[in-house]
Amino acid sequence: MRGTDSRSARVGAVALGILCHTMFAIGVAWMAIGLWTGLRIGRGTLTGASAIAADILLAVQFPLLHSWFLSRRGQRVLTAPFTRDFGRDVVTTLFATFASIQLIAVFTLWSPVGPVLIEPRGSLWIVSATLYGASWLLLAKSMLDAGLGIQTGWTGWSAVARGRAPRYGPLPTRGLFALCRQPIYFAFFAILITAPVWTVDRVLLVAVWGAYCLAGPVLKEARFASIFGDVFAEYRTRVPYFFPRWTIRRKETP
Repeated sequence: MRGTDSRSARVGAVALGILCHTMFAIGVAWMAIGLWTGLRIGRGTLTGASAIAADILLAVQFPLLHSWFLSRRGQRVLTAPFTRDFGRDVVTTLFATFASIQLIAVFTLWSPVGPVLIEPRGSLWIVSATLYGASWLLLAKSMLDAGLGIQTGWTGWSAVARGRAPRYGPLPTRGLFALCRQPIYFAFFAILITAPVWTVDRVLLVAVWGAYCLAGPVLKEARFASIFGDVFAEYRTRVPYFFPRWTIRRKETP
């Protein structure tokens, strides 16, 4: 009998699932609005050098903790408040919940420090807004191809609620993952740079998170190499790392 088969474990899993998806929805919405406005929705009250220092800490904590909680040691800390079996099975739910809370913290506690640098009008605004919306759709598609249940935290809590072990599936290699190995990070980067309004605050955030989008997946790939072995090694040899490779099939002439 699994340690997560009890009624209390199932009720706890459902409660955790509700919390996870609530935080996820708020985090995504707040990020979308925050970037759209150039982070001017921040409720932080600091000014001057104190605001800049606090904003840098807010920006940096997200990629650092995000990567650390994906490590074995980080996952042990993340699941420490729970029993071993329960924590192990809902780790994806816990990770998605905490990542969402991190996003909410960034865009809520941010102290705006700079003026608007660029705010396009007319047709330029339409182009920028369209690209921004398309980038969010690209992120949704890449998450779907990666396994939406894992990305949103659904896989963990829903498995425990049904008295089953979570299933994570094979290495994603289809859809957008056939074009590049890191489509989620690519889409996230596209979101960062396509929102219409540019402020000093957004430049700061893009500098930190943009660097993470480019370099952060290195740790993820090391983890995939240990999990999937030769399957990932073969996949890595034929699919580019970050920027998609678009290929056009040409008809062979007789």
